Amino acid sequence: MNPAFLPRALTAGLLALVSALMPARAQTLDKVSFGTNWVAEAEHGGFFQAVADGTYKKYGLDVTIVPGGPNTNNRILLTAGKLDFFMSANTLQSFDAVANNVPLIAVAAIFQKDPQVFLTHPEAKITKLEDLKPLTLLVSKEGVASYFQWLKSEYGFSESKVKPYTFNPQPFIVNKQSAMQGYVTSEPYAVEKTAGFKPGVILLADHGFNAYSTLIETRREIVEKKPDLVQRFVDASMIGWYNYLYGDNSAGNAMIKQMNPEMTDELLRYSVDKMKEYGIVDSGDTLRDGIGAMTDARVASFFDKMVRAGVVRRDIDYRQAYTLRFVNKGVGLDLRPKN
Repeated sequence: MNPAFLPRALTAGLLALVSALMPARAQTLDKVSFGTNWVAEAEHGGFFQAVADGTYKKYGLDVTIVPGGPNTNNRILLTAGKLDFFMSANTLQSFDAVANNVPLIAVAAIFQKDPQVFLTHPEAKITKLEDLKPLTLLVSKEGVASYFQWLKSEYGFSESKVKPYTFNPQPFIVNKQSAMQGYVTSEPYAVEKTAGFKPGVILLADHGFNAYSTLIETRREIVEKKPDLVQRFVDASMIGWYNYLYGDNSAGNAMIKQMNPEMTDELLRYSVDKMKEYGIVDSGDTLRDGIGAMTDARVASFFDKMVRAGVVRRDIDYRQAYTLRFVNKGVGLDLRPKN
């Protein structure tokens, strides 16, 4: 029948019915590449979760995660325009970008606490940071140049007690009067598995080392030209982290194991448990403002500490290292368990 001969109301109804029966047009997703700073692990879990459970797609994003590793420098790829976002290690990298006129900026902080710890032998009965001073301290080259300078300026530690940490726990295991650097989410597990004892743990963040860690970083031009893309990536990543920590994270873990076959379910569980136990991701400001939160006061405080420690120059404009534009909006707070 020719629609021209139908009453207008009936014609409109038929057209609506036809539209409803037609397959919906596929959503056009914005392609986004995100580089991590190490091989796939639980410490990156929220990002993998957001890919695996479709959260990024719900936000109109087709996200490809590009894992880092010992021979990969994804931060350089971000600077060169080969990646859209990068997972930087800590606030010091953001300060370094400003000092060297690298056009990168941090848009969210996933870890409210840097997971850097010192591991000790249970026999040493170490209960506070100052108790570490008499021990032989196994510290990496990067550690000596960063957090150890803070230990010197704030707590009077001496580099004469430092020996190189080569990411091999054996020197620590055999020397009961030593302490070894590590991450609270991994090295204590490795020592317990290797040596059969549970090491003591001193988390530097709980003693004043208030760097943000595992930040989302991007190029300034993306913030300026595509703020909606940045906001959607940040928001979806936060949802991914809530789901990874508090929901069913099996999809995210499956993706991690696919990208890193050496990863085990046991270590994944351990790392998630420690992130929650120590408030690495969700504590402090995030309880009010949501995962990813940052504040001006916190960045200013850490900057001052690093200036006093001689790690960064006082004359840099540290406020150029980050923006609060995309965080502190309470995204995902409803996903945190109520009790």
